[in-house]
Amino acid sequence: MPQITSVEVEDVRFPTSLTADGSDAMNKDGDYSAAYVVLRTDGTAPDGAPLAGFGLTFTTGRGNDIVAHAARQQAVHLVGRDVEEMAADMGGVYRDLTSDAQIRWLGPEKGVVHLSLSAVMNAAWDLAGRLVGKPVWRLLADMTPEQLVDVADLRYLSDALPREEAVALLRAKEAGKAERIAELEATGYPCYTTSAGWLGYSDEKLRRLCQEAVDEGYQHVKLKVGASLEDDVRRCAIARDVIGPDRALMIDANQVWDVDQAIEWTTALARFDLLWIEEPTSPDDVLGHAAIKRGVAPIGVATGEHAHNRVMFKQFMQAGAIDFCQLDAGRLGSLNEIVAVLLLAAKFDVPVCPHAGGVGLCEMVQHVSMLDFVAVSGTREGRVTEFVDHLHEHFTDPCVVTDAAYVLPSRPGYSTEMHPASIAEFRFPDGAYWTRRTGPGVATERERRPSVTGDR
Repeated sequence: MPQITSVEVEDVRFPTSLTADGSDAMNKDGDYSAAYVVLRTDGTAPDGAPLAGFGLTFTTGRGNDIVAHAARQQAVHLVGRDVEEMAADMGGVYRDLTSDAQIRWLGPEKGVVHLSLSAVMNAAWDLAGRLVGKPVWRLLADMTPEQLVDVADLRYLSDALPREEAVALLRAKEAGKAERIAELEATGYPCYTTSAGWLGYSDEKLRRLCQEAVDEGYQHVKLKVGASLEDDVRRCAIARDVIGPDRALMIDANQVWDVDQAIEWTTALARFDLLWIEEPTSPDDVLGHAAIKRGVAPIGVATGEHAHNRVMFKQFMQAGAIDFCQLDAGRLGSLNEIVAVLLLAAKFDVPVCPHAGGVGLCEMVQHVSMLDFVAVSGTREGRVTEFVDHLHEHFTDPCVVTDAAYVLPSRPGYSTEMHPASIAEFRFPDGAYWTRRTGPGVATERERRPSVTGDR
């Protein structure tokens, strides 16, 4: 019986700030980063390879080391565990890790502690899939309704979703699973692109990338907004001109507006026939989102990538504050909490359109959307999953998008293993890239960081 023998945690950072990839009104110079967790075992996978689990959470640079350190504190509890016993009770593993009262006090269920939990549990789920030779979406979709509800963290949700109702929701979707899987095999899961619309891109690059999106078959394109209304009007006009009247255009303010400002600014851009405004204000402001939703209708309101936990999603849905649920596979407490949010969304009939801007997020959310369609909501109506075409080359099982749709993942695990060469190159601060980074106008990490006296 294989056991987990050791844990490795790496601080991996990619210099995306140099090309403005990922730039928006709140995050102008992020370096896409991952707190990367490896669970080593003494066992062998069904394909004969050494059995291990790989997981991550996403950050934008400085502070990634803090998340990595927290992940080490949590992952050590898994050393010595029997892998088969762990895989048979992933709900129990999640509850064990979240019951460490001393670490929990630092959250609870938010911030660094929850990000690091996500990385550890993502590695555990990857390991569970590799143990039985199944992609994670299939591992979960093959569970009975009772087993899948046992995976979900339903604490604090019973007023909105009692356990028996969650089981009934899943039982109602049992019929037709095989047909839905066949549909995914044939057509994939629809996605939209954000890669054309980063705020730091020139108008020329925006126009070129929007045209490339059209040529590649995308029916949905998203732009970053919020720094300058004049610029946003110009950029939205360019995008709408290129994509034409029949494709969907979405905008994303990345939290920079107050409530009244969000209504005013979105209304000023409404002429471009917007599908949604994303993160229009503080991600914690449930009632503010509800007010914006009333103020900008029929434009939809989308949020969730910075929603700390399932309880926030419960409140957003109870308050009728969002039209699209954008859960994040690196911010929620892995699939245990994601399944809970999928169930809430099915109960409140809110389409789940996962957030995926960031290293490794596309690899994970494809599994989430496939699971939602096959076993939870049973529909792709009104649903589209984000795709950002950056950094996939660093993964051994990268997501594949064809004709603007995610191809159904078939390899075992959660698609979260990075190439060892990528780790060696971009591990911070001693990876090959970071040790040679000295070009003109490019600050080193030490130069960027304020000193204790406040000098820069």
